[in-house]
Amino acid sequence: MNVHVLATTLRGLGIELRRVVMILDEIDVIEREVRELAAAHDYLFTSGGVGPTHDDVTIAGVARAFGVPVVQDPSLAKMLREHYKERTTDGHLQMSMIPEGASLESHESLRWPTIRMKNTWLLPGVPEIFKMKLAVVAAHLSGGVGFLSRSVFTKMDEGDLKAILDAVVAKFPDVSVGSYPKWSDETYRTKLTFDGRDVARVDAARDAFVAMLPAGEPQRIE
Repeated sequence: MNVHVLATTLRGLGIELRRVVMILDEIDVIEREVRELAAAHDYLFTSGGVGPTHDDVTIAGVARAFGVPVVQDPSLAKMLREHYKERTTDGHLQMSMIPEGASLESHESLRWPTIRMKNTWLLPGVPEIFKMKLAVVAAHLSGGVGFLSRSVFTKMDEGDLKAILDAVVAKFPDVSVGSYPKWSDETYRTKLTFDGRDVARVDAARDAFVAMLPAGEPQRIE
């Protein structure tokens, strides 16, 4: 669920989600994956492992990946003490620990800040909270041109469409073309998608595809 929400949010910002890695709560594994992924991509997002319990080791793993210690952030500690008051425990204060040098990103709609270590965002694993936290990500990364999508539905199967698709893909390399067959809907057999940032190019690719279809097709254009 978190992956879908993240991908949708990033798509609106014009950022392509290139890779998803599922790993266990093991510091060594987190360290290795974060180091490699952060170096190979513009942005990295982690989900889960930021609470106070024994299996919440993401912050420690991220700190290791960037070669820094885990330290207590005074502002986070103060917020936690003000929130829990006399009930504050060491467990609560564990949530004020961050990789040294990390920043706390805030948004007006959120009470608690989000930890960012350079290009790596540390997000919670609970879907409801994860979704809320994406507001600060969107605000921080806004300004790009979002992706747009066009769709064509036909009753032809992928084998019959291959030559047409190959021609469109060759002519519009800047447009991402997808083909999705379906057998449980009588209104169409294959859905074709045309995605990109340039409206004119996306529309041109879709129209070029439609122009090459035989009489009676397509069934629907969106």
